Amino acid sequence: MRILGVDPGLTRCGVGVVEGLPGRPCRLVAVGVIRTPPEDDIPDRLLAVEAGITEYLDRYRPEAVAVERVFSQHNVASVIGTAQAAAVAILGAARRGIPVHTYTPSEAKAAVTGSGTADKRQMTTMVTRLLRLAEPPKPADAADALALAICHVWRGGTKARLLAAGRRTTKGVRT
Repeated sequence: MRILGVDPGLTRCGVGVVEGLPGRPCRLVAVGVIRTPPEDDIPDRLLAVEAGITEYLDRYRPEAVAVERVFSQHNVASVIGTAQAAAVAILGAARRGIPVHTYTPSEAKAAVTGSGTADKRQMTTMVTRLLRLAEPPKPADAADALALAICHVWRGGTKARLLAAGRRTTKGVRT
């Protein structure tokens, strides 16, 4: 299974692609950060994020996209920009018929480190180990995108299989 993880942001949008199966080690396919200048107008920044995500979707052809679920922060302007970047990623995948799954930061942290309260350093360390990388992905946005992709491989893939098995079992049975 090939998954594109997206850590949304307007200034730095982390993107990472991994391949793997539930219960097995994942393999790094690609990682990067889409950057936009803070002084640019929002429409131009969103177009740049869209262009970067489109490139990843078209080049790596993921089977699913895992996007960080936007959560409330103290800085409302930051939340709005993050939500806009997340929407661009979700829309790009939806246009291609690619399933989209969202995970909270705590869900991704728990999947990768075993603790939903892990800090950025712990996340980056575990992503580096899990993908057997020589060096940690930088900046943290890139590591976070990879963590989201790993989270989906391990949690989302298993969840999807369980749902599919449940549908097969109950097919034709009245509930």
